[in-house]
Amino acid sequence: MKDHIDPGNLPQHIAVIMDGNGRWAKQQGAARVFGHRSAIKAVREVTEGCAELGIKYLTLYAFSTENWNRPKFEVDALMTLLVHTIRGEIKTLMNNNVRLSTIGHTESLPADCQRELHEAMRATEGNTGLTLILALSYSGRWEILEAVRNLTADIQRGRFQPSDIDEGLFNSYLNTGGIPDPELMIRTSGEMRISNFMLWQLAYSEFYMPDVLWPDFRKPHLWEAILTYQKRERRFGKTSEQVVK
Repeated sequence: MKDHIDPGNLPQHIAVIMDGNGRWAKQQGAARVFGHRSAIKAVREVTEGCAELGIKYLTLYAFSTENWNRPKFEVDALMTLLVHTIRGEIKTLMNNNVRLSTIGHTESLPADCQRELHEAMRATEGNTGLTLILALSYSGRWEILEAVRNLTADIQRGRFQPSDIDEGLFNSYLNTGGIPDPELMIRTSGEMRISNFMLWQLAYSEFYMPDVLWPDFRKPHLWEAILTYQKRERRFGKTSEQVVK
């Protein structure tokens, strides 16, 4: 399947909502945390798959601001898992020339999580291949509100006039400023919603929502998503005739 992918028509940026861990664990007769642990293999496969193809950016929706409302024992287990996963995956990131980055209100994460993230980002900052972006304590509405607050503050300081505001300026105040919008968004488990994820950036993304649960997602699923993307006509409001011309 990988051999059928057109290397000249790859998305620069793929975003993934990793959904289905809890349902996968339930199918195994196990606790939800077991599903989160089993999802690490899928993260590794997709990261390596994107690196192999030459994808520039991969954003994984790892923990939303709404996820803080889950039962405390599950949140605590997720944070512990995050620490151990980051620590254990640095070698894999280095071997695949992957640079780690984050978006979201990461200051709200436990101190040990922040420490491991900073260490991993320092260790990989010189890598020049895929940039793996973890969305942690993130939501699209929070990001937009933060951008509005910061832009408003700079207007009050006299850096800009309200008339200066356009899409480019506003985009620079988002967590993803300087990063191209995702051309392809994958959400596993068959759910048909974006769950407060990258509300600004997904305006013209192609959506791919397979029924497979995230812990079962592997490289062939990624290849299939990209092949589906390459078969679509991206018109951006134009007609088919204009795009062809």
